[in-house]
Amino acid sequence: MKKLNNRVKNTIALLLSCVLVFSMLTGCGKETETSSSGGKMTKVTLNEVAHSIFYAPMYVAIEEGYFAEEGIDLTLVTGFGADKTMTAVLTGEADIGFMGSEASIYTYIGGANDMVVNFAQLTQRAGNFLVAREPVTDFTWDMLIGKDVIGGRAGGMPQMVFEFILKKNGIDPKADVNIDQGIDFGLTAAAFSSGQGDFTVEFEPHATALELKGDGFVVASLGENSGFIPYTAFCAKASYIEANEDVIMGFTRALQRGMDYVNSHTPAEIAVAIKGQFPETDDEALTMIVTRYYEQGTWKKDLIFTEDAFTLLQNILEEAGELSRRVPYDELVITRFAEEVAR
Repeated sequence: MKKLNNRVKNTIALLLSCVLVFSMLTGCGKETETSSSGGKMTKVTLNEVAHSIFYAPMYVAIEEGYFAEEGIDLTLVTGFGADKTMTAVLTGEADIGFMGSEASIYTYIGGANDMVVNFAQLTQRAGNFLVAREPVTDFTWDMLIGKDVIGGRAGGMPQMVFEFILKKNGIDPKADVNIDQGIDFGLTAAAFSSGQGDFTVEFEPHATALELKGDGFVVASLGENSGFIPYTAFCAKASYIEANEDVIMGFTRALQRGMDYVNSHTPAEIAVAIKGQFPETDDEALTMIVTRYYEQGTWKKDLIFTEDAFTLLQNILEEAGELSRRVPYDELVITRFAEEVAR
């Protein structure tokens, strides 16, 4: 099995060796001022891996005031990478993390004393798209053979899902396609616009931005082609969950209301609801992006992270050579909060 040497795993391993030196105390929820209803508000810091329309149900819950109604005074911080988000959770800088669950697996294997446990799954499909330089009618994946493709970093979910799809279609990612993994996340669309690559794998809003500029055309959804995958989930240290069960329940209840909203409203209505989180995004583009995610079935109807989904995630990690050993579902996933709010 390939050595665990990607950036996320290296960062987590280094952090775990450091945190043995000092105590990582999370304490109980921090009470602040009273809410408008007279109840105490609890400060909760949530660190998200990226700020993306892909996570619309969470932003609906924020913008519609669902967290506040649960007595949660939420502070949202963007980590800009799973390694940074996981570091924030492990050090207590963040109470809850939102990222790909592979990070919790790497942390477990790295020997964390206070495990990071997943308690709510948000997305069930990959959120990136394959963009070509010209419109392609009847796209097939073998069109990538021999082509230059701008991909993601080794060990990251976007790249692993991309390789997973290629292998499903009988394509060897290493031998049949020239994948550039040296461009930083967030800069790939600009590189494509400047002339690099025949194709690029892009998250929104970059895929739509390339289309609107005429620099590229979406030809395939990785989410549709990979099938249902537990792409992102909410997690916290086991000690925080144990000490703050009411907070986790309220947080999960607010998320479920956001999930219910996106499953019962049109893309245009969802776009209006989350506009406050994306003021720089043109209204037309925002609706286009929400529609794209809506139509591919990005969001679950509940937040329950099933064992089958966790097994599939480990299959993908193992197939990519990024998993040294299997980890137990029961130790890294809690479903009782999500099951309770789904009733």
